Amino acid sequence: MHEMSLAEGIVQLIEEAAHSEGFAKVTAVWLEIGRLAAVEPDALRFCFDAVVAGTIAEGSRLEIIDVEGSGWCMDCCEPVTLGALFGPCPQCGSHKVQATGGTEMRVKELAVT
Repeated sequence: MHEMSLAEGIVQLIEEAAHSEGFAKVTAVWLEIGRLAAVEPDALRFCFDAVVAGTIAEGSRLEIIDVEGSGWCMDCCEPVTLGALFGPCPQCGSHKVQATGGTEMRVKELAVT
């Protein structure tokens, strides 16, 4: 389960931001997760709750923002919505599709005190 290491990385980012920005407590974390990022949101939420214990983010609320997958079909020469990383183009069925979005995961915002 790589979601545990992802959750630990999020806490590390939060602690680094707290050190550089001077805040003492995090009450909420907004996290963007692309549908093509190979991250299971429920597993990440469970892991996040476990790794924030004893940190400045203990008790914080994790808000997950779902980011749609997108790509460029080389046969259609059109942008398309993707449901799977190596899935076919929904318009023409070609597998010559380059993912252009929805593969990322990033901390978008923190609510702090």
